Amino acid sequence: MQSVPSQAIRPLSLNASLSSSRLPFFSFSLPIFHKFKINPSIYNKSQKVPLFLTLRCCSSGSVTAKASSELRRNRDVQEPDEKVVALRRLFSKPGIGIDAYIIPSQDAHQSEFIAECYMRRAYISGFTGSAGTAVVTKDKAALWTDGRYFLQAEKQLSSSWILMRAGSLGVPTTSEWLNDVLSPGGRVGIDPFLFSHDAAKELKEAISKKNLELVYLYDLNLVDEIWKESRPKPPNNPIRVHDMKYTGLDVASKLSSLRAELVGTGASAIVISMLDEVAWLLNLRGSDVPHSPVMYAYLIVEVDGAKLFVDNSKVSKEVMDHLKNASVELRPYDSILYEIKRLAAQGAQLWLDTSSVNAAIVETYKSALDKYRSNHGSKGKIKNKRYDESNGLSEGPSGVYMRSPISLAKALKNPAELEGMQNCHLRDAAALAQFWCWLEEEIQNNVELTEVDVADKLLEFRAKKEGFLDTSFDTISGSGANGAIIHYRAERGSCSVVDPNKLFLLDSGAQYIDGTTDITRTVHFGEPTAREKECFTRVLKGHIALDQAVFPENTPGFVLDAFARSSLWKIGLDYRHGTGHGVGAALNVHEGPQSISYRYGNTTPLQKGMIVSNEPGYYEDHAFGIRIENLLHVQEINTPNRYGGIEYLGFEKLTFFPIQATIEHTPQQPSTMTSQPCTDDDCSMFTSKTPHFFKVILQETITHGILKFCEKIWKPMSSPVNLEVPSGAIWQVELTKITDEKAQLQNGWREFTEHYFLEFGLDIGFHIRSWSMTLVSIFGHGQ
Repeated sequence: MQSVPSQAIRPLSLNASLSSSRLPFFSFSLPIFHKFKINPSIYNKSQKVPLFLTLRCCSSGSVTAKASSELRRNRDVQEPDEKVVALRRLFSKPGIGIDAYIIPSQDAHQSEFIAECYMRRAYISGFTGSAGTAVVTKDKAALWTDGRYFLQAEKQLSSSWILMRAGSLGVPTTSEWLNDVLSPGGRVGIDPFLFSHDAAKELKEAISKKNLELVYLYDLNLVDEIWKESRPKPPNNPIRVHDMKYTGLDVASKLSSLRAELVGTGASAIVISMLDEVAWLLNLRGSDVPHSPVMYAYLIVEVDGAKLFVDNSKVSKEVMDHLKNASVELRPYDSILYEIKRLAAQGAQLWLDTSSVNAAIVETYKSALDKYRSNHGSKGKIKNKRYDESNGLSEGPSGVYMRSPISLAKALKNPAELEGMQNCHLRDAAALAQFWCWLEEEIQNNVELTEVDVADKLLEFRAKKEGFLDTSFDTISGSGANGAIIHYRAERGSCSVVDPNKLFLLDSGAQYIDGTTDITRTVHFGEPTAREKECFTRVLKGHIALDQAVFPENTPGFVLDAFARSSLWKIGLDYRHGTGHGVGAALNVHEGPQSISYRYGNTTPLQKGMIVSNEPGYYEDHAFGIRIENLLHVQEINTPNRYGGIEYLGFEKLTFFPIQATIEHTPQQPSTMTSQPCTDDDCSMFTSKTPHFFKVILQETITHGILKFCEKIWKPMSSPVNLEVPSGAIWQVELTKITDEKAQLQNGWREFTEHYFLEFGLDIGFHIRSWSMTLVSIFGHGQ
């Protein structure tokens, strides 16, 4: 699924490249966390960046914001929106007194995926995409979203709303628009729990240029006031312990490393609000948020203790014992501000990542610190020995405002986490093989299937696999023009039928007990047009170019982004999204700080253990969409030279399912999706003849459905496929009786590794001879 890390998709947060990154000034002084050698004042100065990203616009002319009514011929007259009208009535209520109200996509934890009860922007606007910001004034309503959602927003917004295509030429940012439509002295209201402190500060500074005031409404959310009884209840799902065999590290070890960071930075405690960081640090998982195994909670880690702020009804005895063993106390979820005030009153020096911690928490802490310093004189000498001794401070606390060290530690997967990711991808690939076999047969039998039918069937196959928990995002099942909507969501009753004569894009993923998957395939069940073939081939070439990239250590992801776009650029094409995002291990399908994107400000280097997606694409509005996605694991590459004495890195594939570059029409007349051969870097390495898929077959029980799928993809093989096998490896495959002399390879049986690109130079052909669970006959051709 294409996305940038959650921090980067927030229209009102900092520039994506900065907000999703971790500044590279650190040393590897600890086994888990990386210490940042930066001055807090330097960090603060670096945050002064524009509110909105600069996105590429592939059209040749200027693009300006238009009301959604102008985009639909059947809507010439704007109709009043009852929800917006009700919201405006609250503007003049006592204690509110505002002229505009901003509704972001996020919850109090800056999450990308949120519980239904917090989907306030979707409720007020009708737009259900995961990224966007709504702004309502006394006479206007506008919604900003990025290029992934332009087409979706056009369809979902009523004529009362103005669609702002964020980043396009001629489209103002939210602050620019507010400065333009409001009179000087106007008041702009926000819920401070729903904005990171940095985002709120940036907004305040931007609108103050036109003498507008930002108003924090702590005590009520205006959308909730009109949502009333129909608003869904907050989630109350049980929390579970994530087993050590999946985490690879116990809670005590993680907390010990974090506390060493606290001491090193002069902080007495850190406030953690990102849900995946809380879950990872405590080896806990939940199900409060759709598609993400996290629970709504805050965590405060002190040098000598920790407190988890969570609804106690979610905590079982097993979880309680797990937390007690790590000396973690429980507190009510809603008591977080009380605890912040209490710590400040004791002179605590809190570490706050202001790019993720909400403005309500940060402003509460700063206000409480002001009171503390006022009560202890101008210098604010610390009278509390507990904090004086732990930090060695003699001056009053002011707070430590730095990036959270947990994000990077979480991104660097340990061996147990990587093993879980590999294992779940094997099971996922088997489910996909069953699914694609079923789908192709249904299409060939002229069975009418909607996009929702297809997504539901895929879920059915996945749900049968061991350890399956949930999808990792809403499946994107788009036929024809719907594939051009980058984050399209098919809905029963309004979705399309899968057309065998059009491209079909399927972007899906799953949450398993041991890992998280994300995969996109684009197929055609008939004869693709010459245009579709050319675009598909260029996307595939870009995918391969990035997959094979080798690069020096400390290389940030933006350096590699052009590898995936180069083939498209050669004919003047591009796509409006990043090329790769981080992925959690049995956690969020989108995580930072790493990314592969044209947003060049993200200087986070790709490091061993990180997982990223590789998903270039191309989209022709109202026609078709193409995207090819695998997940990759960053690993060290053994290069013959090491210029500068540094390591060189590359990728290992986690995704085992092949790319179906060849779709069979009939046994006699296959229809190819590629318009021209991939010469130097053979596309066949990535198609249905890949040893990755061979490994899936060997390690999974072969059902009748998978067997038929395999027969389909191997039938066109009339000549050997060049697969490079590593020298010195041994085949570890149980073979059926071999009667064909050609089965005896000159250099003995050899094991396929998890790499596509290896060096041995032996042509090997695969033919299915007989099957018994995981048994397969193989024969090879000598050189």
